[in-house]
Amino acid sequence: MNRILLGIFAVGLLFTIGHALQCYNCDVGFGSLCITTKITCPAGEQCFSGKGKAAGFVPITQKGCLAVADCNKVSNVPLFDNHTIFSMNRTCCNQDLCNSSPRLAAPALLPLTVATISASLLMSRTLV
Repeated sequence: MNRILLGIFAVGLLFTIGHALQCYNCDVGFGSLCITTKITCPAGEQCFSGKGKAAGFVPITQKGCLAVADCNKVSNVPLFDNHTIFSMNRTCCNQDLCNSSPRLAAPALLPLTVATISASLLMSRTLV
């Protein structure tokens, strides 16, 4: 019985160690527009979301895998021709697909829904 439990534990441990982290990848995006694909990170890397500003005012976004040592730091990043460099804050996370775009919270959706319905009712009364 102990051998069976030990075997199950060993297989579970190997599966946990061998599980690769899946992340969204976007080489460069502007503002909130960042077209993503899914990638698998190599060992020792985590998912990251990066935000920065090129030329001081153009919002740039990146997503992908990053070495743990480079996580949660501001670093200089080359853009396109490697001559344009901007600062980017890269924030890491360590769960599958955790670097997705933040979604609207339910409390934020309620006022938006009420405003949309109110505008629709006002427009329908105006047109009739």
